[in-house]
Amino acid sequence: MSHIGILGTGSMLPSVVVTNEEIGRGAGVTDEWIIRKTGIRERRRAQDNQATSDLAAVAAERALRQAGVSPEEVAYIVLATSTPDQPQPPTASFVQHLIGAGNAVAFDVNAVCSGFVYALSLVERVLRTEPATERRYGLVIGADIYSRILDYSDRRTAILFGDGAGAVVLGRTAEGEVGGILATSLVSRGDQHRLIGVPAGGSRMPATADTVEQGSHFFQMDGRGVRGFVQENLPKAVHRLLADAGVGVEEVRHFVPHQANGVMLREVWPELKLVNADLQLTVELHGNTGAASVPIALDVVHRRGELAEGDNVLLSAFGGGMAIGSALVSWGRTRHARPARALQST
Repeated sequence: MSHIGILGTGSMLPSVVVTNEEIGRGAGVTDEWIIRKTGIRERRRAQDNQATSDLAAVAAERALRQAGVSPEEVAYIVLATSTPDQPQPPTASFVQHLIGAGNAVAFDVNAVCSGFVYALSLVERVLRTEPATERRYGLVIGADIYSRILDYSDRRTAILFGDGAGAVVLGRTAEGEVGGILATSLVSRGDQHRLIGVPAGGSRMPATADTVEQGSHFFQMDGRGVRGFVQENLPKAVHRLLADAGVGVEEVRHFVPHQANGVMLREVWPELKLVNADLQLTVELHGNTGAASVPIALDVVHRRGELAEGDNVLLSAFGGGMAIGSALVSWGRTRHARPARALQST
């Protein structure tokens, strides 16, 4: 029996490094304070001439190259982002043009930091319904440039976020081949929507001189509320997914979470009870890259050669909405990993 599996991964991190000393000056905090509160030491920042689609296109091309798939073979491009190039059209349409994937259906998904797993679940389900005889591929991308929507005097948010993009290529595995997406789970809690958001710029509060003056176009977050939400809901979502998939907690080999805050993730880690799994964290060097954080972390781990065929890899993300997305993947055969330096821009 064939499955829909991950055939290649790719990511793109801008070359500009922003240290804690630099980001801390505006927020009124120190390097030591940031590390103690978040585990983050540095993050990347897009250059002025780079938009979300530019980062996404590079990550997509790297994933396609590793998978051995041409842009013309891509049937679906789903881009998860909450920092689009512009309100319309979807940023995925720019990516489609940039990479030359003229045969693809392209659109965006916005579930904030959970968006990549939401998009992964959607594309996997669509590909699974198509005839097994057809060679069709999906390109799932998470990309965000949060540096454009931050209030750098707000220590609750300014210190956390970096810019980047990550992508995977999905396709049908060969008959009898190891690997595939075993299960996905999506959770939405609209009653908690006030915990994270950008108040202005939409139909409820259109952009005006007053909204700009008030800083209503900046990203805002209730940090304590988010921490409480994650601690209460992430373990439940993970255990429910594993139970539905018929997989025990001891069978998970890697846990790749949304890289929100390293300290918070280490606090909730014991509650997940994944006794044989490695907690994969890249937040120390990349910060929170929004919807890009799970695919970037997955690409880093994969290119380091840490994922073996048959390993159960658990992806889980949480973000504004509030939303939680999880996916259990049996790791299959991909092309040889490229050096870590391929992650950076040129």
